Amino acid sequence: IETAMWDIVGKATNQPVYNLLGGPVRKKIRVYANGWYYKMTEPADYARAAEKCIEMGFTAIKMDPVSGPWRNYLSRAEERKSVEVLRAVREAVGPDIDILLDLHRRLSPMHAIRLADLYEEFEPYYYEEPCMWENVEALADIKASIRLPVVTGEAIYAKTGFRPILQHNAADIINPDVASCGGILELKEIAAMAEPFFVAVSPHNYNSTTLALAATVHASAVMPNFIITEYFLPFVELGKEVCPNMLEVKDGYIDLPTAPGLGIDLDEEALAKHPGKQFPLRNLRHPADEGP
Repeated sequence: IETAMWDIVGKATNQPVYNLLGGPVRKKIRVYANGWYYKMTEPADYARAAEKCIEMGFTAIKMDPVSGPWRNYLSRAEERKSVEVLRAVREAVGPDIDILLDLHRRLSPMHAIRLADLYEEFEPYYYEEPCMWENVEALADIKASIRLPVVTGEAIYAKTGFRPILQHNAADIINPDVASCGGILELKEIAAMAEPFFVAVSPHNYNSTTLALAATVHASAVMPNFIITEYFLPFVELGKEVCPNMLEVKDGYIDLPTAPGLGIDLDEEALAKHPGKQFPLRNLRHPADEGP
């Protein structure tokens, strides 16, 4: 509702939302490609898929190097496989492409630290959600023990949720999601709250390449401490179907829209053809996955 209200006010005043928020500090928004590696297990497959992202013009890609069911502790074989995957991707894309790592909050602190040390030679841009953010002390311990920038925040709601993260110095970068943190203004204010802590903002954007992406772009335009946001490749085809003027990526960036409001429109008839579905369950490890 909050996002829709910003769109309404922008259209009523003939202004893009970012002007209503105080005016942009940049003309374009950097994005990274995500969702390009799903269901892959072999290093060569990751490498080929990463190359395709670069051919599309992206200068940054995000990935989870650990395939298979999620667990707090990995076997040594799983560790080695993840290193091979990351090595293959780095060799495929070269030294100038930023590789962002997402561990999806599943590791124990000990294992998060161990993997960060193994991954450091590949110069990841950042290390997202190494453990559950609810244990702020554990997250702070991880941050203090590794050299990779630690990211958290995609599942945190509102400024009050981010306060302990900042007070405990538990992250170098936060990634609030406009669709779950409280909306456009809340995202802007969370970023402002992080700024005096020298914490950067990389907004999470799993929810769409249409409304949520547009809302994120407008909020990001006014953040001095913004660095990069998310673009999910698997959602592009559907996005184009339901949004005739969907924001487009060019050379790894999205230009700020100049139309009033959010700068996009939804085809509600097309959208009605895609009813909601249950979100897939996390790929957790079960007893049968532990071996014979």
